[in-house]
Amino acid sequence: MSIRLSPAILDLIEALKKLPGFGPRSAQRAAFHLLQNRDGALDALGEALSKVRGGVTRCKLCNTFTEGDICPVCLDEGRDPGLLCVVESAADQMALDSSLAWPGFYFVLMGRLSPVTGVGPGDIGVDQLMKRISVAVEEGILREVVIAMSYTPEGDATAYYLIEALKKRWPQLRVTRLARGLPAGIEIEYTDLSTIANAVYSRRDA
Repeated sequence: MSIRLSPAILDLIEALKKLPGFGPRSAQRAAFHLLQNRDGALDALGEALSKVRGGVTRCKLCNTFTEGDICPVCLDEGRDPGLLCVVESAADQMALDSSLAWPGFYFVLMGRLSPVTGVGPGDIGVDQLMKRISVAVEEGILREVVIAMSYTPEGDATAYYLIEALKKRWPQLRVTRLARGLPAGIEIEYTDLSTIANAVYSRRDA
């Protein structure tokens, strides 16, 4: 006779299974750990989730996650306004910035194009990206846009789409892509910092 878990515990396990890296067993272990540490881990997680849900939004300039209208990176006056790096996610942005190889600003997409699942340009923030670039070009400050997509099938498709769109609209703008030193099929956030830095320094014209 198997043990029947309560609906609340099953809901917690199902919610954890939706997180990257969690399978059925790891989600179950995490759920039981939280329940066994109700006064510590569970309460801390609940409080953190509540703060995130109520206070975290998207930066109006770069689309990353922030607690204010404009994120700290976009407010950093020490960065080069002529350089813009387009990344797939906030996790990729953090990885690139941690490499200390990128001196410019960012734009964070909401994923990658995926025709198979119906994810199009409008779903990942391409329109907002184009508006950001348009303003920077009109102000005469933007020199280069780096397309920092992972070398995965969907990453390549997204990169090619963006490169063609940018070249067609702003032929005078330098458009580059990170060097293929990045491992094929591996997302940027899971790549070591030295490899990321080398990919930035060795970026090539698209």
